[in-house]
Amino acid sequence: MGVEDLADRLASLSEELGDLAFDRLREASSSAGRGELNPGLVAEEKKLTRARRAVDKAVILLRAMDDTVDD
Repeated sequence: MGVEDLADRLASLSEELGDLAFDRLREASSSAGRGELNPGLVAEEKKLTRARRAVDKAVILLRAMDDTVDD
């Protein structure tokens, strides 16, 4: 497995994390609309978003590393 393959796998995980974060936001919005705000959902969304950003940074670093190896 090469660096680019790993970067691609991480990019896919980033998308999944984004989907999960969006789901939490949707759930939080729905619960707030019913007057049942769930702060746990908002906290989960924030953690998922932070994790996604970290994975995105790893993807950028790996792709940059792969670019320097190819030169």
